[in-house]
This record gives sequence, structure tokens and C-alpha cells, in this order.
Amino acid sequence: MDNQNLFAALRAAFPQDLSQIAIECADGEQPGAAYRWHDIDRGTAMLANLLASLGLPEGSRVAVQTEKSVEALMLYLAVLRAGYVFLPLNTAYQAAEIEYFIANAEPAVVVCAPKNFVWVSRIAFTAGTSHVFTLGEARDGSLLERAANCSDQHAPAVKHADDMAAILYTSGTTGRSKGAMLSHGNLLSNASMLKDYWDWQPGDVLIHALPIFRVHGLFVASHGALLNGSKMIWFNKFDPRAVIARLPEATVFMGVPTLYVRMLGESSLTREACRNMRVFISGSAPLLVETFDDWTRRTSHILLERYGMSETAMLTSNPCRASAGQRRRGTVGPALPGVGLRVMDDLGQPCAVDQIGHLQVSGPNVFSGYWRMPEKTREEFTDDGWFKTGDVGKIEADDYVTIVGRSKDLIISGGYNVYPAEIEGFINDMAGVAESAVIGVPHPDFGEAVVAVVVAKPGDAPDPAAMIASLKTAIANFKVPKKLFVVADLPRNAMGKVQKNLLRDQHRSLFN
Repeated sequence: MDNQNLFAALRAAFPQDLSQIAIECADGEQPGAAYRWHDIDRGTAMLANLLASLGLPEGSRVAVQTEKSVEALMLYLAVLRAGYVFLPLNTAYQAAEIEYFIANAEPAVVVCAPKNFVWVSRIAFTAGTSHVFTLGEARDGSLLERAANCSDQHAPAVKHADDMAAILYTSGTTGRSKGAMLSHGNLLSNASMLKDYWDWQPGDVLIHALPIFRVHGLFVASHGALLNGSKMIWFNKFDPRAVIARLPEATVFMGVPTLYVRMLGESSLTREACRNMRVFISGSAPLLVETFDDWTRRTSHILLERYGMSETAMLTSNPCRASAGQRRRGTVGPALPGVGLRVMDDLGQPCAVDQIGHLQVSGPNVFSGYWRMPEKTREEFTDDGWFKTGDVGKIEADDYVTIVGRSKDLIISGGYNVYPAEIEGFINDMAGVAESAVIGVPHPDFGEAVVAVVVAKPGDAPDPAAMIASLKTAIANFKVPKKLFVVADLPRNAMGKVQKNLLRDQHRSLFN
């Protein structure tokens, strides 16, 4: 049987001339530094050999919380190459969050930033992790020091298509994070399909300015460039002015709506700056109609909006080729080739055209289930094997999909997923708090902003500013409410359930 290792497929797509530039650093510790394709090949081999030398059990997880760097990308590729399971963790996660992920996933290896080694290693070793390495932005840390002694030759581990390649944690409405298990086949099928659907061309150059601990930056953007043998202009951190300055050298850009809003705030964003660009792709959060229209006016380019999830990678996309149809604002386009998508009503019956219901999907890109949560996995799949996305939308007569809401109360702020129940759990544990409700409201920059509404215990008067300051030490910054209000009570329906829709309506204009 042929090797179905995702890395093997990506490696096979490298250019024949490995001396060509694969990645050029645009910022960070070594702006202008160039990694050639043979550097990627050799570097991933050395890291894979280091992992292999540790004697890890089959299926071992490698948890990684490091700042974005080319070496961090190479570590991901090396984990695939060695046949282990990659577990990316948001760099904003704090100790309580990391403690849960490590306890739940039981990684054999943890890699963290050098500055976090003391507290991360304490958590990891307490949980039974055997190896903790460090990897810094300046090519420093114990991981590279150890790998430098390893061979730069490595045959990719033989994997089947259904072997697990990665676990991506995505929180639930109960506040307990779930690990979506993605296979080599899931990721390769999606990357291969997008290569064709998004019309990747010889000579395409991608500006990579996304984080690499989520689907968008780690899988969609990186896989796209690697599978096409395309050069990447690499930004460790997004800087709108610096990105615009590099647009004339590129043809492809992928970003969340927040990035497009920030580039629109720069006078240097002109049609001339975008003259060589082939496509701008937007995802990970709803794109405001105003942003869509403003981008077209300023650049003459029509943003391509698509829809995906941690559990499925990409599911739908507006057309890339003009011959395939128009890019329609307010929609995420039709289902991608090979993806099944249906809309069902509350009784589990198919919805009519343009009727709003619950989105369900199937296809080779859809994950197998949640790590060590068989009951939750059964709950999230229908009897006939379709995954319940938790999103609410409709399919128009010409198959274009419109997402109208999220049945699970998910907030997407700046492209990051925020689950109210998790934040409410932290707030409700604070002194003087009787209960709380966390909602998302429109925000011109972040798409949605997190807002907390708190009811105090009798005789107590919690200080909103102090509560926000406390939350900043406990959870990732993108989860911290932008505003926190203390009120007498929360609106409820006849069944006693908090009516978050009324709270959203009350605060809808808070940031406008």
C-alpha cells in the first residue's frame, strides 16, 4: 500500500530544484532570511529523527505552544514525517488552560517558548509527560540544540489515510474543550481539493500572516503553498503596513476579516499595490458587507469568502475562477467538491430552498470524532453519519450557502473562537458574583466583541475593571470581555432560561 503520510504528499510536491527559496522571512529576528526547499527537507528530517530517537509509543501526541516561526512550522511537518500526532496550542493560553489540555491529551512531548519553560514543564511533568523542549523565535531553545546532532536524512513513517495526524481543541458550550481528531486523509483530501478549486498556479507566492496554531494558518495556508511548491513570504506577526508593502511580490493572501479591516485603514492600500495579486481569501469569522464592499472599491479585488471548521477544514467557498460563478457578498459560496452539505429543521427533516435550519456535513475531510469523548462524538453525528456543525444557515436555489447564526452561541472575535460557557465559568467563580451571561456583539474591527453581563450577590458590588484585570491573568486575552456590566438581574423566558438574544439587542450598538 502507498504511504498516505500527509508529509510524504507535501514533500512530493516540492520543486525539483530544491535550491529555490521556499520561505522568506519578512519580520522577526531575521528579516530577509531565506529558507530553501532543501532547508525545509533537511530541517524536518533532523527534527523527525530527534522525535524518533525518544522511543515514543505509536500514536504519541506532541503538544506545541510556541510563537510563530519557520522552525515552528518545520516542527509540525516533522511530527507528521515521524508519524506522530501534532497538537497545536494557542500562544495566548494561560496555565489553567494548558493544564487541562496536557491532562486530557497526555502528550509524550511538549514544546514551549523558552520564557514559559518553568511553569509549562511543571505542568507537563506532573501530568506524566516524558519530554519537554523549548523553541524560541530567535532559533533558540533546546529543541534545535538537540536536533542539530541528528541526521538530515529520514524516510517518512508509513501511515494509512485514517491514521490520526493532529488534534485540534475546540471548546464546547459546556466549557469543556473537545479535541477534534483529524487524520492524514482528512487533511490531504482537503488540501488537494483546494489546490484545484482555488486555482493554485505555478509561480504563485503566498503572504503568510496568520497564526499557525489553527486550521486557517497551519493547514489551509501552509498546506496550500507547500502542495503547490509555492514560495511563502512569512510574517511572524501581522503588520498591515508591512504586509501591504509586500503585496506587489505576491499573488495569494489569506486572512481573517480583522486583517482586511486593518489593511483598509492604511492609505498605502491601493489598486497599484494589489496589481499582481490573484486572490484574497477571507475566513474564520463573518465578513461584514461594508468590509467586502470597501475592499473592492479600494483594490478592485473581490474578496473570496469561505467557510470551515476545526473538525472539517474547509467546507464551502465562493468560486475562485470567474468562469465558475460570482463571489457573492454575505455568502460563503457552494459546498466544495466532495463535501456533502444539507440543512435540516428541528425535527431532523430536510429544509426547503432558502429555509433556515441546522447545517450538517459529510465528506473525506470530516473528522472521525472527539478525543476520548465517544458519547460527545455520537451526539454530534447523525445516525446516517453526518456531522452536526452547530451552525444555522440556508442553501439558496443556486447552492450558495449563507450562515445566519450559531446554535451553540459561539462568539468569533478577531478570527478566534470564544465559547461563552467557558468565560462564564471563570466569572461565576469570582467573589461577589451570583451569575453571569457572556455574549458577542458587533465590533467594527474584530467582527464580534466579547461582553459580559454580571449579577452580583446580595450586598456585594464587584468592580468591573478589577474583574477584567483578574480574567486577563486566567484566560487568553481574546476571551477577556471588552466590556463588563454589573446589573440587577438577567432577562429570562418563561422556562427560566437567560434570553441572551435580548442582551445582544441591548448592547448591539456598544462599539458602533
